Amino acid sequence: MQMNSYTHALTSDQATKLRVLLGELGFGFAPKPYTIFFGQKNKLSVAVYEKGPKVLVQGKGVEEFVQFELEPKILGEARLGYEEVHSPEMFEPHFGIDESGKGDFFGPLVIAGVYVDRGIARKFLEIGVQDSKRISSDARIHALATSIRQIVGGLYEVVLIGPERYNELYREFGNLNALLGWGHARVIENLLAKKPDCRRALSDKFADVGVIEKALLQYGRAIKMEQRTKAESDPAVAAASILAREGFVNWLEKRGRSLGVRLARGVSAAVKKTAAEIVAANGAAALEQIAKVHFRTAHEVAPDHFAAPPPRREWRK
Repeated sequence: MQMNSYTHALTSDQATKLRVLLGELGFGFAPKPYTIFFGQKNKLSVAVYEKGPKVLVQGKGVEEFVQFELEPKILGEARLGYEEVHSPEMFEPHFGIDESGKGDFFGPLVIAGVYVDRGIARKFLEIGVQDSKRISSDARIHALATSIRQIVGGLYEVVLIGPERYNELYREFGNLNALLGWGHARVIENLLAKKPDCRRALSDKFADVGVIEKALLQYGRAIKMEQRTKAESDPAVAAASILAREGFVNWLEKRGRSLGVRLARGVSAAVKKTAAEIVAANGAAALEQIAKVHFRTAHEVAPDHFAAPPPRREWRK
C-alpha cells in the first residue's frame, strides 16, 4: 500500500536546511497559515509547521522523498521501513489504549483500545495511522477510523462515558487520574474478553501504573501494564487515539445538532459563552447532561449551582 503522508519533528537547523533542499529540488513556495514554509512540486507537498517545528509530507511520492531526500540529507538517519529494527516492541502483540475529551468542557470522555500484532502494525503504518492530535481534519479522522476497524476486525474497544455518567464517576472517585484508571481498565478487560492470550497493554503516562492495575478486575490481573510518555508513537496507541477522537467528535456533533448550538472543543471563551447561553435558556442543571461540571467553566457560568474548584494545578497526562 502506498504511503501518502509522513510527519517528523525537526530542529530549527534542520528546518532551515530543508528549505534550501526543497529550493534545490525545484519546489515552489507559497504562504500557508501556521507554517514556517510550505513547498510543493507536482503532487507532493512539504509543510514545516511553526509548532515543533515539525515537517508534514503529503501527496504522491512521499515514501521516495522521505527515504532518498529527507532522511539521509536532513534527518541523518534511515527509519522509514526500519521501524522493526528501531522499535521491535511496536510489532509484538499488545493492546494500545488512549482517550479523548479529557480536557474539553463539553462532551464525553472516550477511551479506546486496539489490538495489534506484526501484520496489523505494519498495515497501520502503511495507511498513515498516527497520534490523532497531529490530525487536524475530522474527515481524515473518520476515514482512518473506518480503515482501522476494517483491519482489526472486532479487536478494538471504545468506552464512551457521557457527561452525566462522567460527573457521577468524578464525584465518586474524587480525581481525574482515578477515573481514567477505571476507564482504561474497563477497556482492557473488554479487549481481553476478545483476545485472552494478549499479555501486554500500553498507554500514555498519566499516573502511576498502579492506578490502572488497581482498577483491573478478573481479566486484567494477568496482563503486563506499561505506561510511557509519547506512547502515541506506538501504532496501537495511535489507532486507539483515532477511535477515541472519532467517538468524541461524533458525540459533540450529534448533541450540538439536537440542542441547536455548536458545542466547541476545549475551554475557550467561545465555550464559556455557549455554556452561559445554555444555562440562561435551560437552567444550570442542563450542564450536567452535556459538560464536565468540575471544570472551572461550570462555576463561572453558574456560581450558585456549581462550587468553585480547588486552585488549579498543572496536570500532565
